[in-house]
Amino acid sequence: MRRHLAFERLHNFRDLGGYCADAGRTVRWGLLYRSDSLAKLAGEDRERFESLGVRTVIDLRYPWEIAAKGRVPQSDGLAYFNLSIEHRPYDQAEIDPDVDPWRFLADRYAEVALDGVEELTQALRVIAAADGPLVFHCASGKDRTGLLAALVLALLGVSEDKIAEDFALTELATERLIADWRAAHPGRPLRWPGYGRAPAEVIRLFMAGLTARHGSLRRYAADHLGADEELIAQLRNRLLTV
Repeated sequence: MRRHLAFERLHNFRDLGGYCADAGRTVRWGLLYRSDSLAKLAGEDRERFESLGVRTVIDLRYPWEIAAKGRVPQSDGLAYFNLSIEHRPYDQAEIDPDVDPWRFLADRYAEVALDGVEELTQALRVIAAADGPLVFHCASGKDRTGLLAALVLALLGVSEDKIAEDFALTELATERLIADWRAAHPGRPLRWPGYGRAPAEVIRLFMAGLTARHGSLRRYAADHLGADEELIAQLRNRLLTV
């Protein structure tokens, strides 16, 4: 099985299958995907996407991003949810180059974990109840998508090392994400040298902060996202091998 699925216009579409979880179980391939914006799907890319049999899309972007950039193309039988988990927008291209970039991003993720409780709760329930393959995405498939992926994998019993490893795979798409930004903003300088980056340190800092405040990622999810034993069992029964 391949973790990275090749598209012409999508740069960060990945299968979350294959990771080892608790009790010798493994995340099933072909059921849970993460991606950059599906609004870019067209032509052969759209055909490739439709061949995956995706039945549910969770779009983590702001409504104003969708209004400006579009959404996944509509098709029969495709359930679409816009769950904007981030509530404090910021422009990554304009981050002060002198700040600690990875601490800055981890702190933004902590804000999402605080502000986006309602949307994160709904996202977990949609993932647990989905019928067939599902993909969640934001704009670059990096920050909001990376946070939700970390939470889901943690609830499935995947180790923090593997969660960090998965997060850092976005680094393989950084050059193309930067190229897309430059094409969309001709003549505008890219101030922040960390744009498009996703080193493992970012998600490790976020997970460490959540653990310090709540005891563990799972405890945070239980106390704030309603991720009780029933929901966790539903997630695991759907997404893990027997």
